[in-house]
Amino acid sequence: MTDPDKDFRDTIPTVDAAGKRIWMYPRKPPTGKRASPDAPNYYTLRTWLSWVLLVILVTGPFIKIGGNPLLMMNIVERKFSIFGIMFWPQDFYLFALAMITGFMMIVFFTAAWGRIWCGWLCPQTVLMEMVFRKIEYLIEGDARDQKALNKQEWTQDKIIKKCIKHGVFFLLSFGVANLLLGYVIGGDALIDLITDSPTEHAKGFFALLLFTGLFYGIFARFREQACTFVCPYGRFQSVLIDENSLVVAYDYVRGEKRARKVKGETWEERLSIGKGDCVDCDLCVAVCPTGIDIRNGTQMECVNCTNCIDACNSVMHKVGRDPGLIRYASMDQIEKKTSKLRLTPRLKTYGIIMTALFLLLSGLLIARKSVTMDLLRVRGTYYQVMPDGQITNFYEGRFLNKTGREMDGSLELLNAEGQMLYSDQHLYMHPQEEAESIIVITLPRDQLTGTETKLKLGLVVDGKRINTTTTTFLAPGGGS
Repeated sequence: MTDPDKDFRDTIPTVDAAGKRIWMYPRKPPTGKRASPDAPNYYTLRTWLSWVLLVILVTGPFIKIGGNPLLMMNIVERKFSIFGIMFWPQDFYLFALAMITGFMMIVFFTAAWGRIWCGWLCPQTVLMEMVFRKIEYLIEGDARDQKALNKQEWTQDKIIKKCIKHGVFFLLSFGVANLLLGYVIGGDALIDLITDSPTEHAKGFFALLLFTGLFYGIFARFREQACTFVCPYGRFQSVLIDENSLVVAYDYVRGEKRARKVKGETWEERLSIGKGDCVDCDLCVAVCPTGIDIRNGTQMECVNCTNCIDACNSVMHKVGRDPGLIRYASMDQIEKKTSKLRLTPRLKTYGIIMTALFLLLSGLLIARKSVTMDLLRVRGTYYQVMPDGQITNFYEGRFLNKTGREMDGSLELLNAEGQMLYSDQHLYMHPQEEAESIIVITLPRDQLTGTETKLKLGLVVDGKRINTTTTTFLAPGGGS
């Protein structure tokens, strides 16, 4: 599978023998005329997808579904919105179930397609490879130019390029920090924070600068180490993928024994002496942002960015061989020459569990009330007998509006006839806020069933009953 004269995965690609970091200079993946016309160019496809994801990322805090943010994780106020569905502390079981369902989806898709999330959808990869890396190429040039620039003395040209690059990196990091804050506090609050003076939000502005420094450090210095050392997904995937998982893989059956192409050598002659399609150009290593050699097999550092696929396909086109020496494939497909993803018992089990969780979550979300209501007896009160003999109880009502729209509601008695008065003239509920009201319920004695009568009340909004609750009505005794 590998050249015995070469080291086989005996060192970490980003660390030397002395434990010092090796700085990565990945080359630009081939695109356009440099790419193979015989195969899809994944880097171009990822670029298009990244533009879509970046638009969603930038507009996400300001997009609302049903009046709620598309995505908000406000830990301080314990408010979470996922795809416009607002989760409150009372909905913790739903939030926990949503997280478990999401985790199960990761398990299923990783078992089937490896780290496709990391290479195509992860915000770290999208921002690093499709924004910051491209800006670096634009200012400092390709890998060879970057190496030369870093080795040369501090000339005026070097100082200007470095200042421009890091200045742009810092401004972009400041923008990313603002977006992150928007996903925490919501788009409306972010606009207020931006338009007001920083002195009025000193703590928030200081936190914003801290996050700016964090993101600048990640994208300017830490880079691929965020994926290889910090993110646990690389280690997590190793226990999920198997010989049937579709990953970025090197076809060693076709490629070995690897050897450089000798001038004048025909492919028939080359194959007859045991050489494979791999011409050992090392371009797959040169374009890898984590510095690995994919020919050594699936590795923790591989984020499935597909740069090596594009690079290898371009070389195969130049030497007159079919593309796909490096491709999306499973070890089972490479060894047995199969073409389809096999639904193994493990994959079926993951799929069944994921589907069951998704259906359960969907059912609970559909049954979830848009307004929660509680009626508790006012502390220190019992009951009052009115001059006309009717009985009065005092309650404290709490109404949590989980939606993003204003509501004007009223209560109705469902199993008794009586009167209700509110401390306010009506139950007005602001969006995503809890309203409180003192409610006075008066019942004639013929509506009572004893010292304790179970009352059922409904909350009506826009002529529609949206929730019900029960409470206990106290009386001096008897039903008459």
